[in-house]
Amino acid sequence: MIDLDDEALVAASRELGTATKKDTVNAALRFAATRHARVSALLDDPHSYGVGTDIGDAEVMSRARR
Repeated sequence: MIDLDDEALVAASRELGTATKKDTVNAALRFAATRHARVSALLDDPHSYGVGTDIGDAEVMSRARR
């Protein structure tokens, strides 16, 4: 038995699309447990910053809007 923040539980349930307290808590735990991997994948992908593969192409960049 644990004491849960009911407002946070409702907000998490909406965000996660879950229907029960158990499903919400388990989904939130999975989300938190995999957060590091998701952040690392974004940081390792240059396209996630909005930078294309042509960023190093001088000809393309000379025509880029500033």
